[in-house]
Amino acid sequence: QVQLVESGGGLVQAGGSLRLSCVASGSAFSRYTMGWFRQAPGKEREFVAVISRADSRTFYANSVKGRFTISRDNTNNTVLLQMNWLKREDTATYYCAARYGSSRNEANQYEYWGQGTQVTVSS
Repeated sequence: QVQLVESGGGLVQAGGSLRLSCVASGSAFSRYTMGWFRQAPGKEREFVAVISRADSRTFYANSVKGRFTISRDNTNNTVLLQMNWLKREDTATYYCAARYGSSRNEANQYEYWGQGTQVTVSS
């Protein structure tokens, strides 16, 4: 099993930046695909970004493409989400997730989830 802990959320003005971190416990971190999802009040959880387990290939939701960057550090069991040029509509609780398999963008395909970290972008 994998335990995930997110950090780095906070309050930022539109146009600003935040970097979210997710630290995983246990071994075999490099075998897991890692994803970021977000959920705003009254909305369903939506895909943000994913990074593959083998060659660190990435894929992004259209809404964040060009602004967000996902990366991973397998030595330190960490996945990062660098968020630049933040918009009001980016406000949400952000979750990291892990799955033992190939990259997917459906939340229900991920086995492990963190507690979430709140990102609030002021207008």
